[in-house]
Amino acid sequence: MTWYGAARRTPLSASGSLSGRLDSGRAPDELSLVLAQAVVNAIESAGGQAGGVYLPSLTPGLLRLAVLAGLPGPLFRPWWRMHVNRPFPVAEAFRSGHAVHLADAEEAMRRFPQLMAGLPFPFGSLYVPVVSGGKTVAVLVVLRPATPGKPVGTADRRRLRSVAEGLGSALAGLESAGTKAAWDEEPLPVQLPAGSSPPVRIGRFDWDLESGAVGADDELCAILGTAPEEFPGTIDALAARLAPEDLYGLWALGRQAVGSGGPVVRRMRLRGPDGRSHLLEVSGRRDNAADPTTTTHLAGFLVDLGIGPVVAEAADRLPRGIFSLDRFARITYINHLAEEILGRPRSELVGQVLWEALPWFANPAYEDHYRAAMISDAPVHFLARRAVPPSWLSVSLYPGHDGLTAVLAPTEQPAYTPGSVVSPGLGLGSPADRSAALYRPVALAIALTEAVTARQVSAVVTEELLPAFGGRQLAIYLLKERHLYLEWETGFPHGFLDRFDGVALDARIPGVETLTTGRPIFFESMQRLAAAYPGIPMDADVGARAFLPLIASGRHVGSCILGFDQPRGFSPEERTVLTALAGLIAQALQRAQRYDTEAALARGLQDVLLPHGLPVVDGVDTAGRYLAGTQGMDVGGDWYDVIETGRKLALVIGDVQGHGVAAAATMGQLRSALRAFALSGHDPQEVMSGTNRLLIDLDPGQFASCCYVVMDPATGRTQAVRAGHPQPVMRRPDGTAEVMDLPGGIVLGIDAEASYPVTELHLAPGAMLALYTDGMVEESGTDIDVGVERLRSTIAGFGPASLAETADHVIGRARQAADRPDDIALLLAARWADDP
Repeated sequence: MTWYGAARRTPLSASGSLSGRLDSGRAPDELSLVLAQAVVNAIESAGGQAGGVYLPSLTPGLLRLAVLAGLPGPLFRPWWRMHVNRPFPVAEAFRSGHAVHLADAEEAMRRFPQLMAGLPFPFGSLYVPVVSGGKTVAVLVVLRPATPGKPVGTADRRRLRSVAEGLGSALAGLESAGTKAAWDEEPLPVQLPAGSSPPVRIGRFDWDLESGAVGADDELCAILGTAPEEFPGTIDALAARLAPEDLYGLWALGRQAVGSGGPVVRRMRLRGPDGRSHLLEVSGRRDNAADPTTTTHLAGFLVDLGIGPVVAEAADRLPRGIFSLDRFARITYINHLAEEILGRPRSELVGQVLWEALPWFANPAYEDHYRAAMISDAPVHFLARRAVPPSWLSVSLYPGHDGLTAVLAPTEQPAYTPGSVVSPGLGLGSPADRSAALYRPVALAIALTEAVTARQVSAVVTEELLPAFGGRQLAIYLLKERHLYLEWETGFPHGFLDRFDGVALDARIPGVETLTTGRPIFFESMQRLAAAYPGIPMDADVGARAFLPLIASGRHVGSCILGFDQPRGFSPEERTVLTALAGLIAQALQRAQRYDTEAALARGLQDVLLPHGLPVVDGVDTAGRYLAGTQGMDVGGDWYDVIETGRKLALVIGDVQGHGVAAAATMGQLRSALRAFALSGHDPQEVMSGTNRLLIDLDPGQFASCCYVVMDPATGRTQAVRAGHPQPVMRRPDGTAEVMDLPGGIVLGIDAEASYPVTELHLAPGAMLALYTDGMVEESGTDIDVGVERLRSTIAGFGPASLAETADHVIGRARQAADRPDDIALLLAARWADDP
């Protein structure tokens, strides 16, 4: 896929990918700081773990990721650039100016299957447009844990909208100061503030053993969760949080300090208000060791070490290798057993990026698992292989707000193929299941792009979807005027589905309810289907059924039924993938319905606008042919015309950019305008210049090429003018043919002051002039001159024949091409030969 497709894979070890540096080397400027702060605020306001902001680049229509927070940038390189016309949520938010909120993977697959084909992980995502000066100038993105079945809350939406409004105001201020909100560099990496890890704090106290008074500083009170003015001033505040054995040890220490002239020290654990254990270090002293009558004190430090050292002690005792990564994949901790397994001391690993410190981790097969752990809230498990013993390691990644914890354990070589050793922890049964889950949405999407009509879409689904899941039956119903009509069926008994054709949306059958509720319905057996819908006709006693809603961009299109010969279960992953595929099918069917409507209108326009017959004029024969392309719309903006202008005959051929209703409508306007100019007696240059200015005044957003030839049938005197159109071909009376070299101007609709030179020609008796559109001579991957030469040789080699036979022969040769991306118009004109 191209750079704007979300499913592209970037090898971790490739140059410029994960083995590259994490920082961009860009010095902070005002724009960078504004963007970074807005991203951090957006992530925190929505409870996210990562996010970023996209800005327009200097390339029209291209957005670039300017800031990426909470994720290693190289790991997400395929998403650094996004074209605004792609079917992804970032692009939609930018195009529409409306926020896109995706609560979970199922909703994302239904609305944006291409996104989930590249990131098939359980996560939620929010996309909020940033508006400045009345136009969208950026898009804020927040990734957060999925909330299945629960839409994004109003409070989260409001907070994100507030952050976006603040960023819009800041960007407007920068714009007025001369700093444009555009980006053409790599994204700036931003570290998110630490989440739940408490800071290291040290509090001090002093205990006068004679008076019993205890003095504590503010930091000690904070660790104990007590306001300084509420501290009781006695040892009770500390004693209440000691374990019994430490409490007795504290009193023993006090007695020892009273009776001893030397210093005494003891360490113990004190439980904090949140249950965490803090280090309490107490030392006893006498104010004057030489005088036993002086006051004895116990002084101490209470140290809140956060969680790091305590966790480190526990992790070193576990029989598993453990290390931690921050959100930029830098190793922040590694226990003793992990050092032994990896064969590297922590002094060499801590602070290094994982796949740089351990290059064997930079394996393309592991890329999806790193991404899954970074953006989802679910653990990921896989097997990894390296060159030195232990060769096989079981790897588990546990995500959190501040990074990942990885658990390593040596394992035996798996029984399956080494090439498929990576198996994710997302519930798929095997690596093959994982490959299918990733491949099928992409493969089906590619196949559906070639399908134009609803029946072609249905045929693609039959060929791609059924074999992938072992299905035998398929039925597709389309919604029309609140009724479902059968569009396609295969595998069902003949006539069985007729009773459901045209069923209304109030019928209680699964094919209707899956559409009205928007939820797929799965039945592992026909018995379960019968129990859920008593009395519903059955086509078989055994099997399973899946009923999928066909919904595209919130519009109800129809429903799809998959049938299986045997009872079977549907795993959560299969259900998710099928839901995503249903979204792709719905989009293709919606596109096909638009095509059918537009094609019918365009065909009608073209039938009206193309000449139904050519005028019969003494001294000249004419013949015209039209051949539709094989791709996309089967009508376009190609046209030809023959106009009688007194004693002369005008030959016209033209080609409006594009296909469809717009091209056909513009073609009709140009044909009418050019005919009007010609019949008004204007010379060829005036006809072309006037048509050019008219097209610019109409401003349809299209341009057109044209060739206009005026011939005197009696004398053969000919004038020709050309506007960006292919050169005509002339066949002389002796049968030879040449490509003419007529000077010309630029295409119509670009420059109102463009000039169009006129060329004087002579068409001898028996000579023929061939005018054509570029679809005749263009071929993908081949220079257009090759196509023009092929046309010339076809005309020259056909030999003596009527003009109609020549036209049929030329268009027949063009029809043999299996792939014709454009329409073809052909107009031939020949002077009568002199009588022998």
